[in-house]
Amino acid sequence: MTIFDAPPIKPPWKYRRLALFLGSAVLIAAITIFWLLRYHAEYQTTRQFADAVVAGDYQKAYQIWQPSKSYTYQDFLQDWGPNGYYGTIKSYRIDYHLTDRRGGSASITLDVSPFSPYPNDGDFVKASKSHAVRLWVQFKDQSISFPPD
Repeated sequence: MTIFDAPPIKPPWKYRRLALFLGSAVLIAAITIFWLLRYHAEYQTTRQFADAVVAGDYQKAYQIWQPSKSYTYQDFLQDWGPNGYYGTIKSYRIDYHLTDRRGGSASITLDVSPFSPYPNDGDFVKASKSHAVRLWVQFKDQSISFPPD
Protein backbone atom coordinates (compact mmCIF):
# COMPACT_ATOMS: atom_id res chain seq x y z
CA MET A 1 0.00 0.00 0.00
CA THR A 2 1.37 3.37 -1.01
CA ILE A 3 0.44 6.83 0.15
CA PHE A 4 -1.83 7.25 -2.85
CA ASP A 5 -3.77 4.08 -2.06
CA ALA A 6 -4.64 5.10 1.51
CA PRO A 7 -8.36 5.40 2.35
CA PRO A 8 -9.76 8.94 2.58
CA ILE A 9 -9.80 10.52 6.01
CA LYS A 10 -13.31 10.75 7.44
CA PRO A 11 -14.11 13.43 9.96
CA PRO A 12 -14.94 12.09 13.39
CA TRP A 13 -18.60 11.31 14.09
CA LYS A 14 -18.92 14.14 16.64
CA TYR A 15 -18.45 16.73 13.89
CA ARG A 16 -21.19 15.15 11.80
CA ARG A 17 -23.48 15.16 14.82
CA LEU A 18 -22.71 18.82 15.46
CA ALA A 19 -23.36 19.69 11.80
CA LEU A 20 -26.65 17.78 11.86
CA PHE A 21 -27.72 19.50 15.09
CA LEU A 22 -26.83 23.00 13.82
CA GLY A 23 -28.54 22.37 10.47
CA SER A 24 -31.71 21.21 12.24
CA ALA A 25 -31.64 24.20 14.59
CA VAL A 26 -31.29 26.64 11.69
CA LEU A 27 -34.14 24.95 9.81
CA ILE A 28 -36.45 25.05 12.84
CA ALA A 29 -35.56 28.72 13.47
CA ALA A 30 -36.28 29.63 9.83
CA ILE A 31 -39.65 27.85 9.88
CA THR A 32 -40.57 29.54 13.18
CA ILE A 33 -39.65 33.00 11.92
CA PHE A 34 -41.64 32.42 8.72
CA TRP A 35 -44.64 31.20 10.74
CA LEU A 36 -44.59 34.23 13.04
CA LEU A 37 -44.12 36.83 10.28
CA ARG A 38 -46.31 35.38 7.51
CA TYR A 39 -49.11 37.96 8.02
CA HIS A 40 -46.90 40.86 9.08
CA ALA A 41 -47.84 43.11 6.13
CA GLU A 42 -51.56 42.50 6.70
CA TYR A 43 -51.20 43.29 10.42
CA GLN A 44 -49.38 46.53 9.56
CA THR A 45 -52.12 47.55 7.11
CA THR A 46 -54.81 46.82 9.71
CA ARG A 47 -52.85 48.68 12.39
CA GLN A 48 -52.41 51.76 10.14
CA PHE A 49 -56.12 51.71 9.32
CA ALA A 50 -57.15 51.40 12.99
CA ASP A 51 -54.69 54.12 14.07
CA ALA A 52 -56.19 56.50 11.47
CA VAL A 53 -59.75 55.74 12.66
CA VAL A 54 -58.80 56.23 16.33
CA ALA A 55 -57.09 59.54 15.45
CA GLY A 56 -60.23 60.69 13.60
CA ASP A 57 -58.39 60.92 10.26
CA TYR A 58 -61.17 59.27 8.26
CA GLN A 59 -59.83 60.47 4.91
CA LYS A 60 -56.54 58.64 5.51
CA ALA A 61 -58.40 55.57 6.79
CA TYR A 62 -60.54 55.61 3.63
CA GLN A 63 -57.38 55.72 1.48
CA ILE A 64 -55.84 52.80 3.39
CA TRP A 65 -59.11 50.88 2.92
CA GLN A 66 -58.72 51.20 -0.90
CA PRO A 67 -62.46 50.82 -1.52
CA SER A 68 -64.23 49.74 -4.66
CA LYS A 69 -66.20 52.33 -6.61
CA SER A 70 -69.46 51.19 -5.03
CA TYR A 71 -68.23 51.89 -1.46
CA THR A 72 -68.24 55.68 -1.25
CA TYR A 73 -66.73 57.89 1.42
CA GLN A 74 -70.23 58.50 2.83
CA ASP A 75 -70.75 54.73 3.13
CA PHE A 76 -67.40 54.52 4.88
CA LEU A 77 -68.40 57.24 7.37
CA GLN A 78 -71.70 55.45 8.04
CA ASP A 79 -69.65 52.44 9.14
CA TRP A 80 -66.54 53.96 10.73
CA GLY A 81 -67.36 57.64 11.36
CA PRO A 82 -68.09 59.15 14.78
CA ASN A 83 -71.85 58.74 14.26
CA GLY A 84 -71.47 55.50 12.31
CA TYR A 85 -72.38 51.94 13.08
CA TYR A 86 -69.35 51.32 15.33
CA GLY A 87 -69.59 54.75 16.98
CA THR A 88 -66.59 56.71 18.15
CA ILE A 89 -63.60 54.38 18.28
CA LYS A 90 -60.94 55.27 20.85
CA SER A 91 -59.00 52.03 21.11
CA TYR A 92 -58.62 48.70 19.36
CA ARG A 93 -57.02 45.31 19.60
CA ILE A 94 -56.06 43.02 16.73
CA ASP A 95 -57.37 39.67 17.84
CA TYR A 96 -56.55 36.87 15.41
CA HIS A 97 -56.28 35.96 11.74
CA LEU A 98 -57.23 33.23 9.34
CA THR A 99 -56.66 32.69 5.66
CA ASP A 100 -59.59 32.34 3.30
CA ARG A 101 -59.98 29.09 1.40
CA ARG A 102 -58.68 30.48 -1.88
CA GLY A 103 -55.61 31.94 -0.15
CA GLY A 104 -56.00 35.47 -1.55
CA SER A 105 -56.60 37.31 1.70
CA ALA A 106 -56.18 37.23 5.46
CA SER A 107 -59.22 37.50 7.67
CA ILE A 108 -58.26 39.64 10.65
CA THR A 109 -60.53 40.32 13.62
CA LEU A 110 -60.30 43.88 14.90
CA ASP A 111 -61.85 44.50 18.31
CA VAL A 112 -62.87 48.17 18.61
CA SER A 113 -63.91 50.01 21.76
CA PRO A 114 -65.27 53.48 22.62
CA PHE A 115 -62.99 53.53 25.69
CA SER A 116 -59.33 54.37 25.96
CA PRO A 117 -57.33 52.31 26.86
CA TYR A 118 -58.88 49.12 25.59
CA PRO A 119 -60.84 47.51 28.46
CA ASN A 120 -59.36 44.44 30.08
CA ASP A 121 -61.27 41.19 30.34
CA GLY A 122 -62.33 41.83 33.95
CA ASP A 123 -64.21 45.05 33.14
CA PHE A 124 -67.46 43.54 31.83
CA VAL A 125 -69.38 46.82 31.49
CA LYS A 126 -66.80 48.44 29.21
CA ALA A 127 -66.03 45.19 27.40
CA SER A 128 -69.72 44.80 26.51
CA LYS A 129 -69.53 48.03 24.47
CA SER A 130 -66.72 46.65 22.31
CA HIS A 131 -67.34 45.27 18.82
CA ALA A 132 -65.48 42.52 17.00
CA VAL A 133 -65.13 43.41 13.32
CA ARG A 134 -63.87 40.89 10.77
CA LEU A 135 -61.84 42.46 7.98
CA TRP A 136 -60.30 40.96 4.88
CA VAL A 137 -56.90 42.24 3.84
CA GLN A 138 -55.97 41.25 0.30
CA PHE A 139 -52.43 39.92 -0.17
CA LYS A 140 -51.88 41.43 -3.62
CA ASP A 141 -52.67 45.11 -2.93
CA GLN A 142 -53.27 45.30 0.87
CA SER A 143 -56.82 46.60 0.33
CA ILE A 144 -59.31 46.09 3.15
CA SER A 145 -62.93 45.00 2.88
CA PHE A 146 -65.65 43.29 4.85
CA PRO A 147 -65.83 39.54 4.21
CA PRO A 148 -68.81 38.22 2.29
CA ASP A 149 -71.20 36.33 4.55
